[in-house]
Amino acid sequence: MNLDTTQLVALAAALGWASGLRLYAVLFITGAVGFLGWVELPSGLQILQQPLVLGASGLMSAVEFLADKIPAVDTVWDGVQTLLRIPAGAALAAAALGADSATWTLLAALLGGGLAASAHAAKASVRAAANTSPEPFSNVALSLAGDAMVPGLLWLAWQHPVAAIVAVALATVVCIVVVVVLWRFLKGLLARWRPRPS
Repeated sequence: MNLDTTQLVALAAALGWASGLRLYAVLFITGAVGFLGWVELPSGLQILQQPLVLGASGLMSAVEFLADKIPAVDTVWDGVQTLLRIPAGAALAAAALGADSATWTLLAALLGGGLAASAHAAKASVRAAANTSPEPFSNVALSLAGDAMVPGLLWLAWQHPVAAIVAVALATVVCIVVVVVLWRFLKGLLARWRPRPS
């Protein structure tokens, strides 16, 4: 299946946003659908379907899947991934959309980076808040929800691009609201732990 312009825009947005949640799953799933011939990837993304890249992204996807299920480890993992998810979201969106024009490449990179940043900030905030609870089940449930969102959003971008664009826009608004609300919660929590002057 060749991608039209609407699908390319949807794919760029989905790759950017989903990279903020599960970068390695995004790389692996995108490469796998290209490798299997289900979708003809844009030229900038075709490197993801190379066997060595698929193997590396598959391995890292498995590591991320496990790390994201363990309270506290997930927060450390998210902290380290801050350095990777946002620029990778920008690069993937640019690779999906910007093959023909430097202007489109720059716009796609800005879009992808911004979307990755919003998803990553919301995910890290929600997981940090969940880690304040002693039970592990909320962490696992949140992690599994993230695991499901990535392939779901990518499928939507390929099959129903307009719905994917709407979904990414709504998800971004929700992410911004979540970050604002949880930032206040975490700030209040830190203030309670801070020693008071005698």
